[in-house]
Amino acid sequence: MSSLANKQILVGITGGIAAYKTIELIRLLTKAGADVQVVLTEGAKAFVTEMTLQAVSGHPVRSTLLDPSAELGMGHIELAKWADLIIIAPASADFMARYAQGMANDLLTTLCLATEAPVALAPAMNQAMWKHPATQTNLQTLISRDVAMIGPASGAQACGDVGAGRMEEPIDLLKAIEQLIAPTQQDLAGQHWVITAGPTMEAIDPVRYISNHSSGKMGYALAAAAQARGAHVTLVSGPTQLDAPQGVKRIDIKSAEEMLSACHTATVTPADVFIGAAAVADFRMKEVASQKMKKTGDSDEMQLTLVKNPDVIATLSQAKAAKCMVGFAAETQDVIAYAKSKLERKGLDLIIANDVSRTDIGFNNDENQVTVLSKDQQWTPPKEAKSALAIELVELITQYQSTQS
Repeated sequence: MSSLANKQILVGITGGIAAYKTIELIRLLTKAGADVQVVLTEGAKAFVTEMTLQAVSGHPVRSTLLDPSAELGMGHIELAKWADLIIIAPASADFMARYAQGMANDLLTTLCLATEAPVALAPAMNQAMWKHPATQTNLQTLISRDVAMIGPASGAQACGDVGAGRMEEPIDLLKAIEQLIAPTQQDLAGQHWVITAGPTMEAIDPVRYISNHSSGKMGYALAAAAQARGAHVTLVSGPTQLDAPQGVKRIDIKSAEEMLSACHTATVTPADVFIGAAAVADFRMKEVASQKMKKTGDSDEMQLTLVKNPDVIATLSQAKAAKCMVGFAAETQDVIAYAKSKLERKGLDLIIANDVSRTDIGFNNDENQVTVLSKDQQWTPPKEAKSALAIELVELITQYQSTQS
């Protein structure tokens, strides 16, 4: 079960183009089992509609401070008491200024002052506004009052500028909310987990390569979940567009052979847990061309000679690289049968099987659904965000460890 199940989350939306992302955040929160209510500022109404937000949250949207129909005009107090957490996404420079000054001139600022629940802000604004001394002073004031800040991220902005001020992506906001509302116990302190993630990249020539569609999201989510519980995590990653989770040691590799070498180094002293979440290429070029391969004559074909790559997880399992060896089986048919076969052939303790033929989960998606198998048991967590699923998988692995000790 997700840590957000049955939690009451109040989402505040202020005026800014990033408000469109908040619709997805609300969807992810409700998918994780949270009960979500939404409050809009007047500025936010220019970017998102009450009808859309009501549809995704399942509740009427609030925007008026003195609403006679809401709890006899005291609905803002009831709403402040209702929330387990208030998240403002996006939080504009104007909202941060008013909140820092203790103003209560609209429903959202009033709720933030009236609540005893944790309050988090996901700032979003032009990079120059974010850097302005007034905004930075307001930021420090709010932090000193234990208001949590999620972001902002850096990158291209809607106005064309580049810099800090982008609102964090919905999936990253979800992860942060999970940590704020249910801080994770540090029961894995002292353990070393080694996790592989992403694709491998097998060179054909200096400009071409063989790879696959793995984004690395599942492996990175597992690394973040294990680290959050206190584990020392080494993440051996193929090429991805992801940032390493905070506190996680990342080793960047490209090929399967490089991944195996890095994993051997990381497990000179056997790890407590090894998770092979990477999508490792089964084959590589027998010989990598030193120059770019050219078209020859009128031929419409190119012959490539491939040889098998080392089986990373089977090799590490045989070398007893970890006390608990966990593999992944990404299959397109007979998923459970193939997973059971891999579990036995590769000498694994657990295997996590998922159907990558489905377009709604797996490669490049933010959600996943898997089946976890041991020699004599089987678990099937619900389809959910990879960050939430990773928390459940780390818990399953930890419980399995406890039964084997």
